[in-house]
Amino acid sequence: MSNTKATGVAYADPALDLVAFTAYTVATVPSASPAGQMIYVSNGAAGSPIMAFSDGTNWKRVDTAGNIAAS
Repeated sequence: MSNTKATGVAYADPALDLVAFTAYTVATVPSASPAGQMIYVSNGAAGSPIMAFSDGTNWKRVDTAGNIAAS
């Protein structure tokens, strides 16, 4: 297993089964490439917080699979 930290992960504590994500805004999200990444976007659901996944090109909302958007 690699010791590198995944995109957007602030820290992980295996003893607690806890992963904390770095908070991004729509304007500050990293590249969506490669596909399969997960991030927390504080305003990605029309201004509300949402988890998002990358499809390799865009960041997608986990609830609708639509692209993240601030409004």
